Amino acid sequence: MKRTPRDSPLHTALALLFALSLGACAEDAESTHTEQTQEATAREAGGHWAAARAAGVVQGSHADWCGEHGVPESLCTRCNPSLIPAFRATGDWCEEHELPQSQCRICNPDLVIERPPAE
Repeated sequence: MKRTPRDSPLHTALALLFALSLGACAEDAESTHTEQTQEATAREAGGHWAAARAAGVVQGSHADWCGEHGVPESLCTRCNPSLIPAFRATGDWCEEHELPQSQCRICNPDLVIERPPAE
């Protein structure tokens, strides 16, 4: 039987290399898209707190409160994911529940975070 160039081991290796590189490009594109989406979410959330500060909300005040998550808005990592690296850097992070350890009521059932009284 006569071998054609397509039957050569080199051709097979090149075809395999090409197929693998296409998969890597798709993964890189997906990863980049995910990172861009996370950055946009963080910017939007950070913008929310920036708007509150611009409106005169003082950090730690009654007005600085995330009613949805029961923590100060200025420290809410669920509303403002850009805060996560700071909590991680200080060792205040619960990997299991993806919350600051100082806010994780699952690990710390006796934890009470109270909204400051209105002035």
